[in-house]
Amino acid sequence: MKVEEDFKVIDHYLCICMPKEVDHHNAAGITQRADDMICKREVKNLIFDFSDTEFMDSSGIGIILGRYKKISCFQGKVYAIHASQQIRKILHMSGLQRIIEILEDK
Repeated sequence: MKVEEDFKVIDHYLCICMPKEVDHHNAAGITQRADDMICKREVKNLIFDFSDTEFMDSSGIGIILGRYKKISCFQGKVYAIHASQQIRKILHMSGLQRIIEILEDK
């Protein structure tokens, strides 16, 4: 991941552009960088941008769930944007749609 380009804070929102493949190989790096930015940059809400993501396994679900738990301590919200049908299906099958908002592309 290109750290500076893939993690941006804008108006208390942390936007994470997820990589092409979200799996156990890159989950720890995404988690660590996200947690650092949440704690150090006054982040109130979190956006996962799936524009480039073609594959996500349970590690991706863990990333989202863990960041949801962290950000909800600050009464923040988590959003998913630009999710393909495949990624949207994974989010729904895991039940994440009950705790995060999955925004539709128009």
